[in-house]
Amino acid sequence: MTNAAATLLNPAILFFVLGAIAAFVRSDLAIPEAVTKGLSLYLMASIGLKGGVAVATAGLTGEMFAAGAAGLALSLLLPVPAFVALRRAGLGMTDAAATAAHYGSVSVVTFVTGSEVLTGQGLAPAGYMVAVLALMETPAIISGLLLARRATSHGIATTAHTPTHEMLREVFANGSVMLLVGSFAIGAIIGKDKFTSIAPVFDTGFKGILCLFLLDMGLVAARRLQGARLLTPALVGLAIALPLVNGSIGVLVGHAIGLDTGSVAALGILAGSASYIAVPAAMRLALPQADPGIYLPMSLGISFPFNIIFGIAIYTALAERFAA
Repeated sequence: MTNAAATLLNPAILFFVLGAIAAFVRSDLAIPEAVTKGLSLYLMASIGLKGGVAVATAGLTGEMFAAGAAGLALSLLLPVPAFVALRRAGLGMTDAAATAAHYGSVSVVTFVTGSEVLTGQGLAPAGYMVAVLALMETPAIISGLLLARRATSHGIATTAHTPTHEMLREVFANGSVMLLVGSFAIGAIIGKDKFTSIAPVFDTGFKGILCLFLLDMGLVAARRLQGARLLTPALVGLAIALPLVNGSIGVLVGHAIGLDTGSVAALGILAGSASYIAVPAAMRLALPQADPGIYLPMSLGISFPFNIIFGIAIYTALAERFAA
């Protein structure tokens, strides 16, 4: 069986597809919001803990610092070409800046799913990639806001007088960032021996919880796509092209700095993913003029399912090709 087929037949991916099908046929299948939030908290705590334990076991390495620097650079720079492409697709400067920020930041769920798929194929990424994930959440938001400042010279107000300290608090105190970084730190502190006592909860049950969570994400993504009204064919094309280009760049960078194959693929997955949690929250506060009817259907309705179903397999195949 090829890696692409193995990815598509992964139980978590199939549950995502099931959720999407249920939404498209207008089934009444639903997972209560409180349950979904609990599943999300569990997944972030689990991936953070396991990443921290892996770093505690392997120790700090040059590869870890190189991967962190690469992740920061990718998150900071990838919104720039995305902004140019979005402007050429017809978006105004504020909408283009807000949307571009989504394509420099990352999707935790895409990374978690990709890590599970890679592990199942014997290509588990290094534990420090969880830290890289956390590092890549924020720089793209800063880039998006800097790009939006260009609109000021065209007479467009972009920040609605949002206090800087309030915007920074929204970014750095974001729940997903706090939980990921905090659980990673806890894992690094307790190490492998002490993690053993809680492993039945945070390790053994991980795959099943991920399946249920992706079932809900399939429902949400398909329903968001059905509700999209503002997406032109050019924007739909970019919602697929940007992940492919960014993911390929991530793989190239990972290979260039000497990461192992699983970590190269993981960096590609991170670079190719698009945020639909942290960045929308920040954009609602800092750029209220930007239309959520554009950036949410693109990131959550198109890019997210594309990455889950196809992107992970593509970035993995690229990583393996370079390793050959």
